[in-house]
Amino acid sequence: MQHLQQIDEQPLLLTMKQVTQRLQLGRHKIYDLIINKGLPVQRFGRAIRFNQEELLVWLEARDQQN
Repeated sequence: MQHLQQIDEQPLLLTMKQVTQRLQLGRHKIYDLIINKGLPVQRFGRAIRFNQEELLVWLEARDQQN
């Protein structure tokens, strides 16, 4: 039950601004990672959103490659 409460407290999807703040990278670098490194996104028309769990998995996979 606590896990469900944690999900409700956090947004399901992150905005570009939230991701740039959390990764401390600029928008251009985030777009570069999407295009060239497979950073997973969800597209809704022109809007781009990031699934927080997919972002963490992607980061962990990148960390293991290095």
